[in-house]
Amino acid sequence: MNVFDRMANGWEISKLSFKVLKANKSLIIFPLLSGASLIVILGMFFVGIASALGWDFDNIDIAANNVFYKYGLVFICYLLNYSVVVFFNMALMHCAKLYFEGKEVTVSKGLQFSMSRLGTILSWSLFAATVGLVLKIIQDNVGWIGKIVTGLIGVVWSIATFFTVPILAYENVTPWQALKRSSEMMKAKWGESLGATFSFGLLQFVAFLLLVIPAFLIGYFNVFAGLALGIIGMAAIAATFSALNSIFISAVYNKITNDTDIHLNDGMFETLFEPK
Repeated sequence: MNVFDRMANGWEISKLSFKVLKANKSLIIFPLLSGASLIVILGMFFVGIASALGWDFDNIDIAANNVFYKYGLVFICYLLNYSVVVFFNMALMHCAKLYFEGKEVTVSKGLQFSMSRLGTILSWSLFAATVGLVLKIIQDNVGWIGKIVTGLIGVVWSIATFFTVPILAYENVTPWQALKRSSEMMKAKWGESLGATFSFGLLQFVAFLLLVIPAFLIGYFNVFAGLALGIIGMAAIAATFSALNSIFISAVYNKITNDTDIHLNDGMFETLFEPK
């Protein structure tokens, strides 16, 4: 299969993911809950730190220049971010799996499933936060070379961890085993993910452009109304495409590992993630 066929297939997967989300509109609540939870948790965290330092900006500056304090905060932020994002992504993917199996889909079922895997989620979050901290230290202390190296490692990391959330959800593995298994799955089943990613990215870019025009026009007459439309619109777009990406990952994972009778075109999935 040539690159153009792969891109076309990725576009078809993108359209089918839209159909799944359309049939289960409640799935969009998970990215929204994830974003809101992150804002609240990180906000409370930083307010607590500022309060502990007496709301004195001199003390905050001194603490920020302390290497242990600085990287300790970075690690905690990474840990909180991974924990929240993986928790809600796992809940969404489990709901998608329920839909593929023809079962009832509810937000509570997704949240209950993630709660049942909380220990696994925290273990992975500690692992991923440690990796992130190491990369941050390299980036800060090795100059432009460090930025290039960490940038390349970041790309490899995002590819290698493509399937980690469903693997952590349904397979009894350690974080390292989940990373290794996800990497092996990507090597063995690489295919139209690039096409799907490009399709989602292009559609998201178009959606943002369509949002900017009315937001700008409204903002010309009423700044607050235009700003409100822009913020709400961007949140909705980001949540939609985050949900679509998770649905895509869930569908492919379940097809590859379980041959689940999902509500998608089986013929197309025969060519999805073909071995190199």
